[in-house]
Amino acid sequence: MAVYAIGDVQGCFTALQELLGEIKFNADRDRLWFAGDLVNRGQQNLHTLRFIQALGDNAITVLGNHDLHLLAVAYGHRKIHPTADTFGDVVAAVDFEGLVDWLRNRPLLHHDNQLEYVMVHAGLPPQWDLTFALKCADEVQQALRGDMINSLLTNMYGDEPSLWSNDLKGWGRLRCIINSFTRIRYCELDGTQDFKNKCELGSQPDYLHPWFRLPKRRNMNIKIIFGHWAALGQHQEKNIYALDSGCVWGGKLTAMRVDNKPEYFQVNCSHV
Repeated sequence: MAVYAIGDVQGCFTALQELLGEIKFNADRDRLWFAGDLVNRGQQNLHTLRFIQALGDNAITVLGNHDLHLLAVAYGHRKIHPTADTFGDVVAAVDFEGLVDWLRNRPLLHHDNQLEYVMVHAGLPPQWDLTFALKCADEVQQALRGDMINSLLTNMYGDEPSLWSNDLKGWGRLRCIINSFTRIRYCELDGTQDFKNKCELGSQPDYLHPWFRLPKRRNMNIKIIFGHWAALGQHQEKNIYALDSGCVWGGKLTAMRVDNKPEYFQVNCSHV
């Protein structure tokens, strides 16, 4: 059995199929990990969701910010943006409710104890170790999967609070958790998250640092797979494996083999 982690698909179903051909994926034998943002911006969102859902236990996916946005639209707390959102095919589908129910039951964090990898969509704040990150993920997951889902989807939007504190409570606490898992890129030295800068590494203002290079980061000994940061691209440094290589923007779709020494596979994504 081979295990592959795949970066942000964002509705690029054709590219996904080409990538699976490149790695010779066998659904009866192999397993796929998806780093979130299965949908939006691309044009084949329904095909993408149906395919990954049909893989059953052979696919693990964590929620990204675009997946959460689809849930907010599905539950009536946001409207589809006429130009930015492209998942109208999902909303109009006959199996829409089943797809949404499947999506809201996906985790925010996946930890494979045997392979010793953690996968999230965007990253982890410096204040969290793995045990605490799992606890925070569970707080949001319980809300998404239970009766609090409507209130959560109503209150999850916004950039504040941008600095984690164990004293945070209520919707501010859950919003900060969601942003940390699904939106983090750059931080100030104290861990304050900046949601405005999405630029390439090295071109950011001097006071900002990529979350994974903050000193005294409590999760630096964990091998972390993530997507979300298209401008960063496929990137590897100590215990850090970034896989969003901008497929939906005409870049590449990337897979990394995780059950062996990291090995990368990519396909071009010109047909978006």
